[in-house]
Amino acid sequence: MIDEQLAARVEAAVRAVVAAEVVPRWRRLARHEVSAKSGPHDLVTVADRAAEERLAEELPALLPGSVVVGEEAVHADPSRYDALAGDAPVWIVDPVDGTRQFVRGETGFCTLVALAHRGELLASWTYAPARGGPGGTVAHARRGAGAWVNGVPLKAGSPEPGAVTEVACSHPDYTTPEQKRALSGLWSAPGFAPRACGAAGLEYLAVASGELGGLAFSWEHSWDHAAGLLLVAEAGGAHLTLTGESFRLAGGNALPFAVGRDPDTARRILGVLIAGRPGAAA
Repeated sequence: MIDEQLAARVEAAVRAVVAAEVVPRWRRLARHEVSAKSGPHDLVTVADRAAEERLAEELPALLPGSVVVGEEAVHADPSRYDALAGDAPVWIVDPVDGTRQFVRGETGFCTLVALAHRGELLASWTYAPARGGPGGTVAHARRGAGAWVNGVPLKAGSPEPGAVTEVACSHPDYTTPEQKRALSGLWSAPGFAPRACGAAGLEYLAVASGELGGLAFSWEHSWDHAAGLLLVAEAGGAHLTLTGESFRLAGGNALPFAVGRDPDTARRILGVLIAGRPGAAA
């Protein structure tokens, strides 16, 4: 379903849409072009909406019969999320991941696109136009074929024995009391250095490149995770939900879930999260 030629066409489409709809608005947003959705940390801009509308037109044209699940369209009509459990190939789109950073004029934002079929991730693209010099940074993965950043093979590798593991964690505003308890263990467990996460797509890229040890996330919107999960997996990393199962794109996951630059790191993070659950043995 996905080969090098189609992958190149997808990357070209993503670059073109971002160049037309996102980059020209970076550091130029007017106040009326930014609004909050479900809370002060959940922002949307004219760039998010315009980029998603364009991608929703162009991506299905590249793969006839495919559909799009995009963050903004699902916000307007939650039933669109059901396509993730259907039979058609699905493009999973986050037009501007890290909208808060985008609104503040920072460089920590990206556009995320993943292709899935019947719950299986096939390919992903992470495009950070303001990172990495002219042309930005593009990370791409294809199931079973590997991962690349700006055309260079990407390998997460394993940490040095005894090294402290830096873990990017969900913002407290996106956690239930039970999830807060599970995540709080990372602040007291030896060998971990937790911090609040930035744009999810860039955090996944940091794990895939071996710059970050792992992630612990308490929400499951597929547009935040799909591209990064495949990127990390193809770079040699791993993830586990709270029950030890793989992440399900359509939802219903046991949260929080753990991501690591290698399988052992993912298991160690998961162990701390399990120990922090209500009812866990002291």
